[in-house]
Order: sequence, then C-alpha cells, then structure tokens
Amino acid sequence: MPAVAGRTFTLSTDTATVCVFDPAGVRHKLADDCDWWSIPGAELAAVNAGQVAFFNLGSDGAYEIELLAELLAPHASVHLAVVSGRVFIGAGEDVTGGGLEPDTAYGGLFVELPVGNYRVQARRAGDRIALAFLPDACGTNAFSELLRI
Repeated sequence: MPAVAGRTFTLSTDTATVCVFDPAGVRHKLADDCDWWSIPGAELAAVNAGQVAFFNLGSDGAYEIELLAELLAPHASVHLAVVSGRVFIGAGEDVTGGGLEPDTAYGGLFVELPVGNYRVQARRAGDRIALAFLPDACGTNAFSELLRI
C-alpha cells in the first residue's frame, strides 16, 4: 500500500469540489480555460479518462482531509492514472488550467505515489473527508454522472 496514509491536512474550496490528480496527466489542459472542468461533460470526460478524480461536495468551505490505507465503506471510488508519481489533492479551483498548475496556497497537498493505476476511495462525514489510494490494474472509469460525496 502507498505510504501516504496517516496524513491529515485542511483545504479550502470556493468551488465545492475536491480534486485528486497527477499534474503530468492533465498538463494538456494548461492552455485551456481555468474553469474547463466546470462544464459537466468536460469534467466527466477527465474523470472517465482517469486523469482527475473530482469529488463534488455541495458546499464551499474548509474541509479536513485524512489519508488512510483503505476505506471499508467508501461513498465513492474512482480509478486514477498516476503517470509521474506526484499527485495533488486540493480544491477544484486548483486543477491545471488557465496557464496555472496546482500549488498549496489554499491548503492542498502533494503526495508521492509509485507510478501506476490507483483506486481512489472517498468517504465524507460533514467537513471531514477520508481518502485512500489502492493500487489497481484499471486506470479509467465509465461513470455516466458526476461524483458527489
């Protein structure tokens, strides 16, 4: 299992969304509009391609993120391709686009993972979100709707 478990941090979002992605996997979006992912079809396409896991929260604000080894009862599970080994966990507005790449100015976090495919599990309880990264053979998804937790 990845060695990111046991970490806790806080992030703030003004887009009611948490995103998880390897910046190298969405670098092609750098010249796109900064809010390219706010178009539901574009968000769903990126999630299904395994480029980004977007977890829609329903409200803006500060959230405590806890990284665990595994979740027994996740509210959502998304396959994610990790192509560089550096994964960003942060607010939706920090996703690559508009000439900008993610940073940790608003509480996001970079974690190191071995290159490969992962199943990102998510569970929410109020303002606390638990995430787990499990190695998986699959790196794509087939969702028909956006993910909400």
